[in-house]
Amino acid sequence: MSFEPFAMERWQSTWENRVRYNLSESGVHPLSVSELLALAGQTPDAVGASRLGYPQSNGSEPLRTAIAALYPGATPDHVLVTNGSAEANFCACWQLIQPGDRVAIVLPTYMQTWGLARTFGAQIAPIWLREELGWQPDLVDVDTAIAAGTKLVVVTNPNNPTGAVLAAEAIARIVRRATEAGAWLLSDEVYQGAERETDATSSMWGRGERVLVTNGLSKAYGLPGLRIGWCVAPPSLIAELWARKDYTTIGPSVVSDWLATRALEPVVRGKILERTRKILKANWPVLERWLRSFGDQFTFRAPDAGAICYARYRSSINSSALAERMRRGHDVLIVPGDQFGMDHFIRFGFGPQRADLEGGLGRVAEALHQLD
Repeated sequence: MSFEPFAMERWQSTWENRVRYNLSESGVHPLSVSELLALAGQTPDAVGASRLGYPQSNGSEPLRTAIAALYPGATPDHVLVTNGSAEANFCACWQLIQPGDRVAIVLPTYMQTWGLARTFGAQIAPIWLREELGWQPDLVDVDTAIAAGTKLVVVTNPNNPTGAVLAAEAIARIVRRATEAGAWLLSDEVYQGAERETDATSSMWGRGERVLVTNGLSKAYGLPGLRIGWCVAPPSLIAELWARKDYTTIGPSVVSDWLATRALEPVVRGKILERTRKILKANWPVLERWLRSFGDQFTFRAPDAGAICYARYRSSINSSALAERMRRGHDVLIVPGDQFGMDHFIRFGFGPQRADLEGGLGRVAEALHQLD
């Protein structure tokens, strides 16, 4: 088995805490523990009373109950709590992919599942979102990729890095083809709830007997440091994934489990998601004006969801070389498009505090003007 390095995650984890301006993050400015407790009507003493023993390894009953309530028909037995949605994706791919399996993946995407499929020896059938279609797939490509014998179909919806939400017609075709092929459908929905203008994106949950959904508190909730994610799937598959998790992190942090349960209380959850949308609505015009100030140097589509914009630039410089120039010379971090398999794109994160967003964009502008 060959190992596929995760280029984007290595880039971000190496530098995101070592630059003055971080525009590589795809979520909003995170909540503090004090802010979360205030929203939940709790005091520091409440979390301070947590005993730091071993947790329930699949997630506490209250937390799994709160998660199950988000998915009609689900029970706590349908839920596995993980160390972020990344562990949920990892356990799912580890369980479902064998060498030689055909795995259809909607691209571009957060490249974890792509890298895992390659590492586990799968044959990848790409379904490319098309820029000219507003980052929607061509349905012919869907039919071609999800052929007979496909083992797994992977979708990230809302999408990272484009911020696009799949159209109803595309979702219906993907679900139908996966069902016909007898494939599992893995839907990574970690940006659900971070929509700028529309209602929350509909989950894939309930669209078939072989659907599993991953999600977490990192993006829409602004709580990435809790490292709480989850997988929702038929109980028989959840049992298999829990067995895999015995070999990874075993269980979530007791403190994180308790805080996550508070965050998912209906009233608190509503307040958190409203905060996220306010940040997106306030910050998007800042980035949009900045991009338009460059005239035809950038081509972009306003994102439907997430604090991300995927912009094509006209310069001939390689995107990783450009990102490295920005990091070294201007102390600002962005994500280069070639880390998504698409050169001459930049993924901008517009979720920081307003002053940091404006400061970071100023540094990016300096770097771009030096290319002239």
